[in-house]
Amino acid sequence: MDSERKAGTSEQRDRMLRALEELLEISPADEESALNQVAQCVIELMGADKVDVFLFKPSTTSLVAVGTSDSPMSRKQRSLGLDRLPIANGGRSVEVFQTGKTWHHPRQHEDPGELLGIVNGLGVRSHIGVIIEVGSERRGVLDVQSATPDLFTEDDVRFLETAARWVGAVVHRVELSEALTKAAVEQGRRAAAEELITILAHDMSNHLNPLRIRLELIQRRAIRERASEYLRDAQAAEQSLKALVRLISDLMDAGRLEQGLFSLTKYPVDLVAISEEVARLATTPGREVQLAGMQELVVPADPERIRQALSNLVANAQKHSPAGIPVRVDVTRQQREDGPWALVSVKDQGPGISPEVMPRLFERFAKGPGSKGLGLGLYLVRSIAEAHGGTLTVQSEPGKGALFVLALPITEE
Repeated sequence: MDSERKAGTSEQRDRMLRALEELLEISPADEESALNQVAQCVIELMGADKVDVFLFKPSTTSLVAVGTSDSPMSRKQRSLGLDRLPIANGGRSVEVFQTGKTWHHPRQHEDPGELLGIVNGLGVRSHIGVIIEVGSERRGVLDVQSATPDLFTEDDVRFLETAARWVGAVVHRVELSEALTKAAVEQGRRAAAEELITILAHDMSNHLNPLRIRLELIQRRAIRERASEYLRDAQAAEQSLKALVRLISDLMDAGRLEQGLFSLTKYPVDLVAISEEVARLATTPGREVQLAGMQELVVPADPERIRQALSNLVANAQKHSPAGIPVRVDVTRQQREDGPWALVSVKDQGPGISPEVMPRLFERFAKGPGSKGLGLGLYLVRSIAEAHGGTLTVQSEPGKGALFVLALPITEE
């Protein structure tokens, strides 16, 4: 009797080792093929008629047999549509998923709680179902079924519970592999797009000087000939050209930031004077920019970069503010534990920033719903702030506008 028990224990141990070896050899190419291999491995070791790796899909609130053994009963299951088990329909597999408890019935056809399609349609007589967990999260069910009554033993149940933990590890490995592959593809596409945009921006910039010269000649001729309509059109074209120059400059600066070529030329500058200039140039009929705060505030900074950052913040605020409601710019000084700081706050009265957009607001090419820009402005402002050792922060609630604060450190010298 002892020898028979030892032989059974040895056989079970060998079966577990073979299962573990085969599961570890599964290549996580994609979820379906990997879990099909899992199901085939288990059916061969269990001598069953069908093995399914059911995973819960929230989009359909169903257990879906992502991995299925290659067997006649499995093919019949697919033809009957029983490879998808809506949670609302119940059944023993759904019960295992909901409770996390193993199900074993040696004579499944005598169980009134099982789905009739499983018993009558597939002819299932023996059934084991165990939970699949990925990490500590309940994710699906490993189902083993047979047309033979009383086929599975308690040893089979224990074996399958162990195998299910290994299957959870396979699922986790597959998902990580797919996530890494997707991230790599997305990164490759983004890198290619960024390189193309930078090249195009550089090539476009070569054509701007001749165009600017042409516009200046047209304006001079219009002034000389007193052609007011031509002069007005030329001035409007010049404004459009300036907007194009800023866009191309932003594109090239974004490329320099990614390549580590972004540089600053810092010296003491009056932050209030720069803010006044930006506010004056940005103010148009119905789009006023109001400046408040200190009369003078000197900081060590690159004036061109600070002007670029403030112009982007003001333009962003104007874009989201209702017509006729001014954008407010405040320049203040704040004493912090690490010393004095200069703050430039830009406040609009727009619709605010949605919580979905907020986490990626400062990313390159990030745009909110309905935005028509490239999504570079705030990315550049934050980069310019950080290059100066400063910060860019935002406060916003839907329907209550947005407040951006550019903070720059002040040195006592």
